[in-house]
Amino acid sequence: MRRFRAAWVLPIAAPPVTDATVTVDRGRILAVGPAGAGSRHPDEVDLGSVAVLPGLVNAHTHLELSGLRGLVPPAESMPAWVEGVLAQRSADTVGDSAAVEAAIAELRQAGTALVGDITNSLSTVGPLGRGPVSAVVFHELIGFAPADVEVVARRAVTDAHGAETAAHVRRRVAAHAPYSVAPSLFAAIQRHRTAHRLEGPLAVHLAESSEEIQFLRDGTGPWRQLLERLGVWDPDWHPPQCGSVEFLARVGWLDPGVVAVHGVQLTMEELRRLARHGLALVVCPRSNAWTGAGRAPVRRALEAGVQLAVGTDSLASAPDLNLFAELAALRAEAPEIPARTLLAAATLGGARALGWAEAYGTIEPGKRSELIAVTLPDEVADVEEYLLSGITPRAVRWLEECA
Repeated sequence: MRRFRAAWVLPIAAPPVTDATVTVDRGRILAVGPAGAGSRHPDEVDLGSVAVLPGLVNAHTHLELSGLRGLVPPAESMPAWVEGVLAQRSADTVGDSAAVEAAIAELRQAGTALVGDITNSLSTVGPLGRGPVSAVVFHELIGFAPADVEVVARRAVTDAHGAETAAHVRRRVAAHAPYSVAPSLFAAIQRHRTAHRLEGPLAVHLAESSEEIQFLRDGTGPWRQLLERLGVWDPDWHPPQCGSVEFLARVGWLDPGVVAVHGVQLTMEELRRLARHGLALVVCPRSNAWTGAGRAPVRRALEAGVQLAVGTDSLASAPDLNLFAELAALRAEAPEIPARTLLAAATLGGARALGWAEAYGTIEPGKRSELIAVTLPDEVADVEEYLLSGITPRAVRWLEECA
C-alpha cells in the first residue's frame, strides 16, 4: 500500500483538491482526499508540485498506420489525404510491428492508460497484448460491395467475442464509414453483434468530410470516383438522400453502444439526435486540420448534450500521440469551453465511450490506480487551465514509478 501526496489531485468526477493524497494498493485506488494538517503518514510519498490525474484515454487511433509517420503530407481535403495514404501503403509501412510497438511506448510516455485502436489487419492486437497500455481494439470492416455480408460480419463478431487473449485488451468491431461500407454490411454487423451478445462499443467514422455528405445526398463526388477507380463500386447502390446520422438510423446503428468519430459536418439537429440516443463523439482536432476535414463542432456538441471523447488519430495525420497536445489544440479552437469539461472528455468521456468506465477515467476508490503525475510550476493560478497548455511527455510520470 502506498499513499501519495501532491500539490493537486484532479479526481475528474469532483473538483480539483489542493494538498491532497491518493492511497493505492495492489493496482487499485483505496482513497482520495485532502491531506489535512499534521496528517503525514510515515510511508507517504510526497510528490511535491505536481497534479495527479487519471491516466488519459486516447479514444481513437490507427496504430497500424504508425509506419506512415512523416510520409503523408497535410492536404486540403479528406479525399486528397486518403490518396496520399494509398500511395504510401505497403507491407513496410502498414502494420510494421516495430513502428506499432514504438507508438504504444509513445502513448504510455504521454500518459495514456487506455486507447481505442482501429485496425484492418489486426496487426496491433499482439503488440498491445504485450504492452503496458490497455486497449479496445476495433476490427474495422471495409466493403462497399462485399460478396457475402453475412459471412464477413459473422466472422468479425465471433472472432471479437472469443478473442480476449489479454486481460487489458478487448476486441470489438467497427465499420469504416458510410461511403466505404455497404448498408447491408452495417446492418449485418449490428445483427450479429446482437445475436452473439457482444457487449461494448462499435465504432464508425462519421460526417468527417463534406464529400461524405455529398455522397450520401446524391451519390456523386470524390468518394464515388475513388470507389470506381478501386473497382469496388456497386452499380445497384442508390444514394439514401439523407445525412450521416439518418444513415446510421436506417442501418440500425443509432444505438448507445456506437462511438462516432470526427463528426466535423454534423448539424445541430444531428448532434441533438446523437445525444438523445446516447452515442459518444470522439473529436481529433489536429488530425482534422491535417486532413483538410475542418473543425469538429465541439461547442455545439456539448450544448446538444453529446458525450465527448478525444483522440489523436494516426501518426499519418498527427505529429504525435500526445493527448495533452490534442487538448491544447481543442483549447485553441474552443477557448470558451471550461477546462474541466475538456479534461473530462480526455479521461472519463473516453472511458465511457470505450465501455471501460468502471476502471478508468476518474480517481475513485475501487478503480485502477493507473494515475499520472504532471509536473507543475511552483505557482499555478488555474491548474486545470495549465493542463491544457501543451504538456509534454517529459513532464509526465506514472504514479507507480514514483513509489
